[in-house]
Amino acid sequence: MIPIPGILIALATFPGVIVHEAAHMLFCKLRGVAIFQVCFFRVGNPAGYVVHEEIEDFTSAFLVAVGPFIVNTALCLLFCFPAIIPVRIFHYDDPVSWFLIWLGISIGMHAFPSNHDAKSLWLQAKKRAGSLQPLALLAFPLVILIYAGNILSIVWADYLYGLAVGFFLPEFLLNHLL
Repeated sequence: MIPIPGILIALATFPGVIVHEAAHMLFCKLRGVAIFQVCFFRVGNPAGYVVHEEIEDFTSAFLVAVGPFIVNTALCLLFCFPAIIPVRIFHYDDPVSWFLIWLGISIGMHAFPSNHDAKSLWLQAKKRAGSLQPLALLAFPLVILIYAGNILSIVWADYLYGLAVGFFLPEFLLNHLL
């Protein structure tokens, strides 16, 4: 695989960064977590961020941390699924469909929570593990998957995830529904 600087990837897939941060913000708002600062996109590392108050409620911490995975995955599928039909079923090279596929895959690529989100979730889960709270117990393997996904992003795991959700899953579903 060709190594490409993260800033170039962020520029090429900026809608995904924006949606990722908007998902954090959405779950903060839904769970009543105070937000102090939001940067939806910038040229830098990180490409975006949401600064919020410390979260004591584990369910809220879990949702804020994994919110981008939920929202970005759903939007990736939502944008790509209807765009796959003209491209793959009717073999029509429609520019709007290809734009929607790029948009969906760009959003899907940024579904993985960051290492910072994983660390926060890990610390919160450790506090709750003794109470055998099911969501806290689920968080441990999830955090390991988040770290693995972020490490594997050097071999394009984030792109492969976006491609799988945005391109191959719709094609698979269409082939098995039609």
